[in-house]
Parts: sequence; structure tokens; C-alpha cells
Amino acid sequence: MKKKKSNPLLEYVKAARRGSREAEIEQYGHPINHRKVIPSKKAYDRKKNKADDKGLPLFIIYN
Repeated sequence: MKKKKSNPLLEYVKAARRGSREAEIEQYGHPINHRKVIPSKKAYDRKKNKADDKGLPLFIIYN
């Protein structure tokens, strides 16, 4: 079997990522997910507001 050629740049990047992750876990006590976006509760969200209005009647009849 042939040995794989190692790229020193890739090894450096992997080591830097690993170190960054270890530091993050030390600082916060758990890993932080940077891909998941948590929307602000204060921000206006038209889609959510429309979903909340589904229970309201469309028209009211007055006698």
C-alpha cells in the first residue's frame, strides 16, 4: 500500500480548528453551533403573525 501524501497546510488548518473548538468548549462549557440561526423574539416576523391570526374569525355579523 502506498502512503498518502500529507499536505502541511491542511494539517495546520485542522489543528487550528481543533484548538479553537477546544478553547470554545473551555470558555462556554459546551460546543456552540455557529450554523443554527436563532431569530430575535423582538424582531417583526410577518409569517409568525399570520400563523397566530388563524384562530380569529374572518367576519363578524352584527344584528
